[in-house]
Amino acid sequence: MGVGGSFWELLKPYARHEGAGYLRGRRVAVDLSFWVVSHSAAIRARSPHARLPHLRTLFFRTLSLFSKMGAFPVFVVDGQPSPLKSQARAARFFRGSGMDLAALPSTEAEAEASADAPVHPRNAKFTRYVEDCVELLEYLGMPVLRAKGEGEALCAQLNNQGHVDACITSDSDAFLFGAKTVIKVLRSNCKEPFECYNMADIESGLGLKRKQMVAMALLVGSDHDLHGVPGFGPETALRFVQLFDEDNVLAKLYEIGKGVYPFIEGVSAANIDDLPSPSTKSLPRARSPHCSHCGHPGNKKNHIKDGCNFCLVDSLENCVEKPAGFICECPSCDKARDLKVQRRNENWQIKVCKRIAAETNFPNEEIINLYLSDDNLDNENGVPLLTWNKPDMEILVDFLSFKQNWEPAYIRQRMLPMLSTIYLREMASSESKSFLLYDQYKFHSIQRIKIRYGHPYYLVKWKRVTRSMIYNDSPSKQTELEGKNDKVEVLDGDDEVVFSDEEEEEPTMISQTTELLDEPDVPQVLDDDKNCFLLTDEDIELVNAAFPDEAQRFQEEQRLKEAKSRAQKSKLNVAGFDTPKGPRPTGVQLSIKEFYRSKKGLSGDSGKDGSRKSSDVDLSKNLPKSVRRRLLFD
Repeated sequence: MGVGGSFWELLKPYARHEGAGYLRGRRVAVDLSFWVVSHSAAIRARSPHARLPHLRTLFFRTLSLFSKMGAFPVFVVDGQPSPLKSQARAARFFRGSGMDLAALPSTEAEAEASADAPVHPRNAKFTRYVEDCVELLEYLGMPVLRAKGEGEALCAQLNNQGHVDACITSDSDAFLFGAKTVIKVLRSNCKEPFECYNMADIESGLGLKRKQMVAMALLVGSDHDLHGVPGFGPETALRFVQLFDEDNVLAKLYEIGKGVYPFIEGVSAANIDDLPSPSTKSLPRARSPHCSHCGHPGNKKNHIKDGCNFCLVDSLENCVEKPAGFICECPSCDKARDLKVQRRNENWQIKVCKRIAAETNFPNEEIINLYLSDDNLDNENGVPLLTWNKPDMEILVDFLSFKQNWEPAYIRQRMLPMLSTIYLREMASSESKSFLLYDQYKFHSIQRIKIRYGHPYYLVKWKRVTRSMIYNDSPSKQTELEGKNDKVEVLDGDDEVVFSDEEEEEPTMISQTTELLDEPDVPQVLDDDKNCFLLTDEDIELVNAAFPDEAQRFQEEQRLKEAKSRAQKSKLNVAGFDTPKGPRPTGVQLSIKEFYRSKKGLSGDSGKDGSRKSSDVDLSKNLPKSVRRRLLFD
């Protein structure tokens, strides 16, 4: 949730829409609880009998984020919940169980009693889900950090201190914790760009900074204070906090909470109630008399006798009747309107201050310290060195086989995009070129450029080094090849899958999976009697850095193909203007020149068959060309 009300709608006009390549090479902090809760609920709503959807979602999303988008994810786990959030947790429980929210503590005394009560640990089932996800991430080699309290608070701290470049969370209070870049919703298998919110854009558009957002959360309400101040919505709170700069806004809230109005000098807590209401204050008379007939300065009697200076300029009449909706623009009227707007703003400010002063213990200092704290890591030594290790394939296969009941071949097949990304990064950063992908494949060539989700990729071809591990020794698991060019997917030393007959130059396009699971495209394997090849989609810049010679050769071939294609097209265009020799085939449309010549010849011989004589058509040179053309073509 984060900040109460429609806070995200307030920020939406300042969101940037980024594509799949935005996160490439960037470090991102992921709020793990957000992924577990939101996507598990979505999968269960779509497939009620799904087996451990939190692990399935996390597995495929991590693979897509790491390999397809090229990001370096850092996962953050929630710590002990704050006592201030007990009411929000209770409300979430009531909504999830279908109970009436009226049973929640609504008065301040009940809310304080619930906050002072001992903090209950998180749901045991949810905690078990989170621990399963942490175990899976460790097997995948992803860094996992534990927060003291809220996960989005640690994500924001990592972003604010420069450890990561962005945060992935749906909690809007990440900005209050200090985040600079927040990605609200991320769908890797979607052509539509995702929303990315930058604090710099929000500052330039709304003039809001971190402490001003904290003040808005205190007024509107948040996870740590569901009620806020009555009568305050996002628009009203925004208008109020914009009256102060970031350095003074919290101090002004303290003054208003004690009964000191910052807008009126000399007003203290003793005489707050003595302030007159907006209706009792009279507006000072700053407007001069105006004519009731034309609406201009003066009076009607003088205008009828001597004329109106404004009406004489615009028309010949002495005093013209004013139209409907007439607004006088004389200096006195402008001054009166300005005074009226000023008085209205002052009345609104007094009214708002009275609402705030009516709240007890406002503002809550614990909530302010919670949002402005930079100590959210459950580690006294500070943020550790973030490293991304190679996945432990054997333990990972055993874990997912037990938890998800997946076949080992299926797991290894889905892990190939991640392994190829790690391999290319090692090749780009190492001087030695003796590595093998998955200890079985070496780089062969670049097939073509492939567009996926609006982003270009290289379709890379890998060659298997040996064939001794392709076929299983057990006859029960062997599958016979039905042709020379049958496509075989080699998953590991014990499994293989046979696909339909297909040409090597035109590999089958893998169908897109659902956005919900973010399942990556399955790598293709081409097999014949001599060699076995693997086809994967790789980032262009990464392949250029890992294999510069092969990439340069492919780019040169592409330039030659394009030049050859342009030359062929130019020849066809030139050949299209030449008149073909010999009889033209029936049904082929003639050019305008050929059609004109053929009709001209027919018109000269029309008198022989009796249908028309050539003397009937006068083709005199004196006639205009358009007339001669109409006579010629009848």
